[in-house]
Amino acid sequence: MESARSLIARLASREVSALELCEQAIARIEALDATINAVVVRDFERARDQARAADAALARGERRALLGLPMTVKEAFDVQGLTTNWGIRAFREHRPAQDAVMVSRLKAAGAVILGKTNVATALADWQSVNPIYGRTVNPHDAGRSAGGSSGGSAAALASGMVALELGSDIGGSIRVPSNFCGVYGHKPSHGLLPTRGHTFPGSTEESNVLNVVGPMANHPADLALALDVLAGPDELEATGYRLALPAPRHTRLGDFRVLVLSDNPDCATDSEVKAGVARIADRLADAGASVAHRHPLLPDLSASYRAYQALLGTVTTRGSRDAGPPLDAHAWLDLLDRRQQARAAWRRLFGEIDIVVAPVFGTAAFPHVTESDWMKRTLTIDGQSTPYHRQLAWPAVATYPGLPATAVPAGRTAQGMPTGVQLIGPYLEDRTPLALAEMLHAASCRE
Repeated sequence: MESARSLIARLASREVSALELCEQAIARIEALDATINAVVVRDFERARDQARAADAALARGERRALLGLPMTVKEAFDVQGLTTNWGIRAFREHRPAQDAVMVSRLKAAGAVILGKTNVATALADWQSVNPIYGRTVNPHDAGRSAGGSSGGSAAALASGMVALELGSDIGGSIRVPSNFCGVYGHKPSHGLLPTRGHTFPGSTEESNVLNVVGPMANHPADLALALDVLAGPDELEATGYRLALPAPRHTRLGDFRVLVLSDNPDCATDSEVKAGVARIADRLADAGASVAHRHPLLPDLSASYRAYQALLGTVTTRGSRDAGPPLDAHAWLDLLDRRQQARAAWRRLFGEIDIVVAPVFGTAAFPHVTESDWMKRTLTIDGQSTPYHRQLAWPAVATYPGLPATAVPAGRTAQGMPTGVQLIGPYLEDRTPLALAEMLHAASCRE
């Protein structure tokens, strides 16, 4: 599938028009989506108007980062004129008055927004199914999950409907769908991209301590392209703050110092997932990188996971009548103290290594699960029944300390399903895992 960068170059050279690309994307969605169910909120007429405006701008000689590129965004982002309901019936007709900050930046860069992609109900599952829009299926196997909560995003990419997408991640919601569908996704450093306009329907909640928003794509270089458009302080803070991300730590595979994790003390991991991790580790080692499988400075993953669960549970059950007793303010502040201690531990580790390579999730895409109670759900891993909810442990490795993590493909299982890894980098050094993702992709293309 063609990259966003390639499409933008073709647009700039007038080899193809924005309206032609828009119509091609619409045709592909209409041809495939009856089965996949990825693009559930369609805005094709306004997209055609945006494409015509992009063509006029190109004809005037204008050049912007995404000028004329057709793309979609996750349903949870506010787009003026469209509904944002997070798959929750009570908010079916919720219609925000303005675009999310991220959507505004995409439009300002010239992107043509075709519509919005499906999500898990309340963005709270690794399946994208809800009572309003139904279930999104994996383009590689319709009997399996496309991931969640940005499952519609990953499915739209993997099926070639679009080249670029916008997702969000608090429990693996960018990384898990990318992993399941065989595409790329970047969970940015916490706070790097403003989340205003990606809030629970009807609320005015600002960025919480865990959630981030970020790009997804079929090609790793497109993640960096999108990050350049999206990153930077909200306009409410830009009076005093400017973006100055450091360059990647290295420009050659052989210069990286890498720590590889294949096992997690809090969840099971399938042997085929571990094989994907080993493939990436071998590729790095063959290129001359320093590859270790243990390090004395690695923070306590179990302690971090327990604290993450407490933070996540508080954030995601806020206002719910089904939630247990809320944390008191002192307990909440204690959790934030523990997170700061964990961040300091990660800083010490990244003084001696550059990247952590780890699974995104303990399995490849699993068959659709219909059990509504998370605590009763199970996954079969290497023939053993294991708790579904414990798979939060792998996304938590990067989410809890707010680290950047890029999901990259790492091959296929015996059943032909994609598997991948996350490249976890130092805080605010997002360009390091993104650059490594590009280098690994280039190396795989040469093989």
